[in-house]
Amino acid sequence: MAGHSDNELALPTFDKPCKVLIVIAPYYGAISTAQLASARAVIERAGATHDTVEMPGSLEIPTAIGIAHRQADFDGYVALGCVIRGRTSHYDVVVNESARAIATLGLAGACIGNGIITVENMEQAEERADADRLDTAGAAAQAALHLIALQRSMKKADTGIGFKPGSFQHDGPTKTDPTVA
Repeated sequence: MAGHSDNELALPTFDKPCKVLIVIAPYYGAISTAQLASARAVIERAGATHDTVEMPGSLEIPTAIGIAHRQADFDGYVALGCVIRGRTSHYDVVVNESARAIATLGLAGACIGNGIITVENMEQAEERADADRLDTAGAAAQAALHLIALQRSMKKADTGIGFKPGSFQHDGPTKTDPTVA
């Protein structure tokens, strides 16, 4: 998903509306502003709609996506944030655990593009947030859209409830039986 490949995929097209949730940790203002603009532009270019929620940090992003995936009606998600290495091991915890949690949600069926920038310094962050350079947020939005398209194309046919109504015989106690609680 890292930016500027010599083999860019075209944005997918959708036959029914597509709604994406962008979850961003705006810890570094200029970086998050650029990320948000780029992700929104890609999503809109694909004809999809989007909502945005902000979280205090990158560790909270997977939890927010998990809540939305269970309780809301989004087709996909874009995770955006920036983690710059400091002098403690906190960087490693945030980077590893946010990536692990996002991957776990993805394996469970959530279509997520991970655009959380993990870098050594602000110069690297600026390069990755810039839409004219590496544009990791735009790439994350593209990844989410491609995963949504893949999921829709592989949707299993509705197989019903497993039996024909009226054909099932149950020999156990019924609710009219006074011995049943």
